[in-house]
Order: sequence, then C-alpha cells, then structure tokens
Amino acid sequence: MCQTCFQSFAQSGRLRFCRCGAPETLAAMRRIEADISRRQMLGGMAAVTGMFAGFGLAPKPARGQAAGRPLLLTNLRLFDGNTLSLRQGVEVLIEGDRIAALPAPDQGPAEAERIDCGGRTVIPGLIDTHWHTTLVAVSQIAAMTQDIGFVHLMAGREAGNTLMRGFTTVRDVGGPAFGLQAAVDRGVVTGPRIFPAGAIISQTSGHGDFRFSNSLPTMPADPADYASAAGMSGLADGVPEVLRRTREQLMKGASQIKIAAGGGVASQYDPLESLQFTEAEMRAAVDAASDWGTYVCAHVYTSPGIRRCIAAGVKSIEHGQLADEDTVRLMADSGTWWSIQPFLADEDANQYTDPKAAAAQKTVAEGTMRAFEWADKHKVNWAFGTDILYGGGESQGRQLTKLARFMSPLAALHRATGAAGELLALSGARAPYDGPLGVIAQGALADLLVIDGDAEAGLDWLADTDNLRLIVKGGRIFKNSLGG
Repeated sequence: MCQTCFQSFAQSGRLRFCRCGAPETLAAMRRIEADISRRQMLGGMAAVTGMFAGFGLAPKPARGQAAGRPLLLTNLRLFDGNTLSLRQGVEVLIEGDRIAALPAPDQGPAEAERIDCGGRTVIPGLIDTHWHTTLVAVSQIAAMTQDIGFVHLMAGREAGNTLMRGFTTVRDVGGPAFGLQAAVDRGVVTGPRIFPAGAIISQTSGHGDFRFSNSLPTMPADPADYASAAGMSGLADGVPEVLRRTREQLMKGASQIKIAAGGGVASQYDPLESLQFTEAEMRAAVDAASDWGTYVCAHVYTSPGIRRCIAAGVKSIEHGQLADEDTVRLMADSGTWWSIQPFLADEDANQYTDPKAAAAQKTVAEGTMRAFEWADKHKVNWAFGTDILYGGGESQGRQLTKLARFMSPLAALHRATGAAGELLALSGARAPYDGPLGVIAQGALADLLVIDGDAEAGLDWLADTDNLRLIVKGGRIFKNSLGG
C-alpha cells in the first residue's frame, strides 16, 4: 500500500487496494522518470553549450566527407613529413579519420568527394611538442589567482585558435589539460589533439613550486596550495612522494610525465643553474611511468642537470640550451630526445624588468644558437616546441618560421611534423590517439593542411593564417577557403 492509500485508509477506515506497485504502473513510472532525465540532460547540454558559446567556444562548423564517401585531394604537391623534398604526381585519399592511400592522379575512386588544391602544397598538421594549454591565454597573475573555471574557459577559446594556426596536435607539458582534452575529443570545443602530462612534478623550491615564500613553512595539516589543488603542479620530496605524484597523473590519464629538473629563466626562487631532484627521485618517476608503458620528460637547461636526467632514464629533455657539446653527444648516444624552443630574446620573447632574469634570458638565447648547430652535428633526435606562456599564443606559427634561419625550410617543417610524431610515439599505449601523427602516409591519422606558400623557399607564410587554405583533423574539415 502506498502512502496516499494508507492515509486514505486512516481517514475513512475503508481499505482500498491500490495499483501503485503493479508492474504496469512501475513501468510507466520508469518511462516518465527517463523522459524527465532526458529533458534535464538536454537542457543541461544546451546550457553548457550556451556557456561555451558566450566565450566563443562553441564548436565551429566542421564536416567530414559525406557518409560512405572518401575524400580525395587532387592537383597538389606533397610534403609527407619526413622526405625533405616535395612530391608531385600523387593525390591524398582520406577515408574516415585515416589516410587510406596516396594514389596517382586519376586513380582514386570515382565516388570520392574531390577537392582541387590548385597546385598548392599539402603538409601534415603541425605539432607543438612543448605547449601549456591552460597557461597560454591568461596572465601569470590570473593563472595563479583567478577562479579555475575562468582559466579553463580561456584555454578552451585558445584551443580553437591553436587549431586555426594549423597546429593539429600539441604535447601539453604542464597544467590541468585533461578536461579540455576530453571536451575537444568529444567535439564540445574546437581544438588540437592534446597529449597531456598533467601537473608539473616539482621538488619544494623547484621550478614548479608556485607558492609565495610567506606560505612557508609547510605543515602536515596545511591544505594544498592553489597551483597544486588546480592541477598545475605536484610538489614532491623524496622517492615515496615522487611515486605518488607520478601515479596520480597516470591515474588522471597522462600520456607522459613532466618533472622539473632545473631552474628557470624567470623563476622567483630557483636559480637557472640549480639541480632539482636527486637521481633516485628522478628514477622513481621514470620507473612509475615505465610501469605504465610511457616516459618522463624534464625541464632543464644545464649540462649537469641533463646528465642526471639521462642517468635516471628520462627520455626527453625540454629546453637544454645550456648543454655543452659533450653532453649533446651523450644525448645522441643514449637516444635521448631533445625538445628545443627558439628562445632568441627577440620581439616574441617574454619581457623582463629584473636584471637577473634578463641576463639569464640572454644566456639562453646564445645557447639556443649552439643547440640547433650541435643537434644537427651530432644527429640528436629533436623536435620543435614553443613553450609560449601568458598571452603570446598568436606567435606560435612565427616561432616555427625562425627555425628556417638554422636549416632548410623543409628540414624545419620536419621537426614540427614527422620528427615530432616520433617523439609523441614514445607514449606507447598511453597515447590518447591510435595511429601515426605528423606524416602523410597510408594508415596515418588524417591531419593535414593545404597552404599558400612555397614550403621549399621559406616559412614566412606561417605568420598569416589566411595562408592556411584547408585544415583537416581526423578526416574532418575545420577550414576550407579553397571551395569544392
């Protein structure tokens, strides 16, 4: 007897047998509840989409080929990401999210949807191997003090801009990028593929310790600081804590682990030449990552720091511009990757009023010139990254153009496509996407650009996004100013 029927019995003294528990009644109630839940879900989705749209984050119109129809790019020159020359007499066939084949002209399937590239060059989607998705679009003070929801919304807007600059993949090396990655992969927000590292794992006083000195000393009962609570950094001292922080990022879905192994140019506390984490602490992170089939990359500039990283099993050196030539040889001999940024103390560099930071920036710029020379001389595996922070995202393409000062334009493009894809592949089974990236080859993920510009002559066309005439990610067209 239900409550309503019980109350009726108590008032009238007459017993009535209700149908509240009958199977057909319960089935009807389940249908009603399901309909209510569905309406609430749809309303919630509409509200979320409206919120994103208010920040310019609603997904941009994108389309793949018509259902069941492949997409064929014709009348083109091809840079495949690895071969340092342009190929002609070839077309690009896309089926679903993959490159199905590179047929000769007029050999593609008759039913394919065709796009005439007008003799332009087709290149793989660009890859930035040192990116901070959640820190690029806000100021440093905003990143450390504003509501984290605001930081994430700004990151979502910047993700769309990143894709429109032709960067179809980024390796995020520090910050809470897991939510944005999920939103992009689900089509809620437009943006690049994201290989997330999660929080930068740092020792106390290290490059990832964003606390103010007046918060010290830390006591066992103290709550996490803002940067740690938000997932920007994970402070760890000693092997057990390093293991914990590493495993936390793996639990969240990290495709690689990032540690801070040395000081920074503008670090408030840690000198540029400082060594951070003992070899045992580094090895703890490496072992935990290896147990999950992935690797550790490390922020570090100096030779002693790089050598300690290599001894501990770190697979990718981030920055490293102060390495001496013997250390560069060691990187080559050990198969260690080098993610190099064009830090040249130029118009795109961070501006510092602190004389100490300005001097460190100049030293790093001088080391950058040697880094490109020695990386080529000793055949180090290296890839392009930018490390743009705090509002400079629009310079991302220009940063890549600077590599052409040190090598041929196609060699520079290789470092942001084929070579970068090889670095991403170190994530193994922890890679968020199944398939080769950075190349235009059969079976690779269909990320590519059609450009206005002579890729053999220079890279200046990267400075203007209007020169990117077609942007395809995962077989979906996100921009097409070619027509067809």
